[in-house]
Amino acid sequence: MRKVTAGLFHSVDGVVEAPNEWQFDSFDPEMSEELGAMMARVDAVVLGRVGYQDWSQYWPSANDDGFGPFINGVSKHVASTTLTGALEWENASLIPGDVHQFIAAMKDTEGGEIAVCAGISIVRSLFFAGLLDSLTLMTHPVIVGSGRRLFEPQDPLTRLELQASRVTSAGNAIVTYGIK
Repeated sequence: MRKVTAGLFHSVDGVVEAPNEWQFDSFDPEMSEELGAMMARVDAVVLGRVGYQDWSQYWPSANDDGFGPFINGVSKHVASTTLTGALEWENASLIPGDVHQFIAAMKDTEGGEIAVCAGISIVRSLFFAGLLDSLTLMTHPVIVGSGRRLFEPQDPLTRLELQASRVTSAGNAIVTYGIK
């Protein structure tokens, strides 16, 4: 059975939106190493519509770091109720039908990890549906103040189990949880 994972850049005050605006001054070699290890385990990615539209405009021509070649080459499955037809980004396709059923069926296939990327809503949906096997929060030593947070005040009480933790030399806390 394949694992479904998500890794999000996260501020001390819980913001996960637009990490490109606040994370890079503490992005250190250990963070890069951790991301490289995550990418090495993944052979399929799930994206939300907004993330797909943003990333498909940027990454196809941005191959100057380790993430560009990875995201351009990996199989991408896009959750959307508004996009239709064939997707232009290489190796990208729309998820047909119910997202939760699609992910559950994908988990039962052979292959590497399935990473949920570029979609706060899709991470939340899969997390609370019990389909996410692990959630890695890469907490940067910054308070952002405003922006979307992963968890919201109306979310249900959910117990988590620590699977791994590490603190980098720049003060990033990389913590991986599973649902108990």
